[in-house]
Amino acid sequence: MRGGLMELVGFEAWAALAGDSPTSRTEWALVLEAWGQPHRRYHDPAHLAAVLGIVGRLADAAADPDAVRLAAWYHDVVYDPRRGDNEARSAERARAGLRGLVPGERVEEVVRLVLLTAGHDAGPDDANGAVLCDADLAVLAGPPDAYAAYASAVREEYGHLSDAEFTAGRIAVLEHLLGLGRLYRLPEVAGEWAPRARANLAAELSLLRARAGGASDVSAPPRSAG
Repeated sequence: MRGGLMELVGFEAWAALAGDSPTSRTEWALVLEAWGQPHRRYHDPAHLAAVLGIVGRLADAAADPDAVRLAAWYHDVVYDPRRGDNEARSAERARAGLRGLVPGERVEEVVRLVLLTAGHDAGPDDANGAVLCDADLAVLAGPPDAYAAYASAVREEYGHLSDAEFTAGRIAVLEHLLGLGRLYRLPEVAGEWAPRARANLAAELSLLRARAGGASDVSAPPRSAG
């Protein structure tokens, strides 16, 4: 990662949220180690840093910016492409890891936010959820070449699936995202990001549908979008 991104996932950034103690330092190291697992191609420390950076830009819209930042740290801390419960396991990892480091009420808000990333469908009055979900899905609104790199990296993470299996699962993910009433909740980004994201998603969906040739069976569909 570039130096600026590394600062976003460094201990100083973590300590501003969870304090500077031996327990906090150990937890930060374990969380960062999890993000650096070799099977990750997109859901890696660069993605973590990118989400944290965007959360920082959007923090004024959150009711509890520090809870959103902590949720960003944990939202994909458990990531196994062969499983369908990564968000639930990540939420429990957050609950266990943050116990004693931050107030219990904030821990529970972090847990709630991590669980929300399973569907990225924050409620209209959920300011914290809107910031986290918009930051996590920001990649969808990137330039076409950046979006293509993201989609390619996700395919690598699901290397254990055949092309037919991955294609069917990915189509389901794209259809879910395009079916959301609002891809982005925050007015300050929605106007700019939503049209680009929908164009990227629609282009990939069209390509995959053509590739699928009518096949729809899948044993372990991809679930992660951001």
